[in-house]
Amino acid sequence: MPGLIGRKIGMTSVFSADGKNTPCTVIEAGPCVVTQVKTVEKDGYEALQLGFGEAKEKRTSAPMMGVFKKAGTTPKQHLAEFKFDEEHNLGETITVDGLFAENDFVDVVGTSKGKGFQGVVKRHGFGGVGQATHGQDDRLRKPGSIGACSYPAKVFKGMRMGGHMGNERVTTQNLKVLKVIPEQNLIIVKGSVAGYNGSTVLIKK
Repeated sequence: MPGLIGRKIGMTSVFSADGKNTPCTVIEAGPCVVTQVKTVEKDGYEALQLGFGEAKEKRTSAPMMGVFKKAGTTPKQHLAEFKFDEEHNLGETITVDGLFAENDFVDVVGTSKGKGFQGVVKRHGFGGVGQATHGQDDRLRKPGSIGACSYPAKVFKGMRMGGHMGNERVTTQNLKVLKVIPEQNLIIVKGSVAGYNGSTVLIKK
């Protein structure tokens, strides 16, 4: 499916004509440059590799510099592949204008905020164990029992426990496009998108 690489700007709200307040996310979508054209004959599939964001030459490997020079563009910081229905040439710039329109629905892929090691109350929404009464005052946020006794005499896989939380690839589906501002390469979608402000996201039509 066609799409663009973008950057999450932040969240705001939009008021409709009847005064309804809708939370939304502002995304800087592109402009992206076609750095490679994948073909069935050479690569076994058809796709376009897009580049977004400027990178320093000294931090770019020699093979990738050859790819960028062949496309006639500067080194890019982020690369991603998309399948487009229409043909695009190597080195062509693809913008948000014409690709997305109001009332379209898109999927946005981002990386969620890293929370580090968290317990079961924050990570899974546990209610805690009991109250601080009857001699029990040090286990309010503990998970409680995690398994049976002599049978099955083990803890089953998938048991919800404390551990690393966040910093995962998250796809938010069917977000409605509220507005497109092609002059600033901005797209405003309804709802929230995973990631911190300034993080890189993929917008798929």
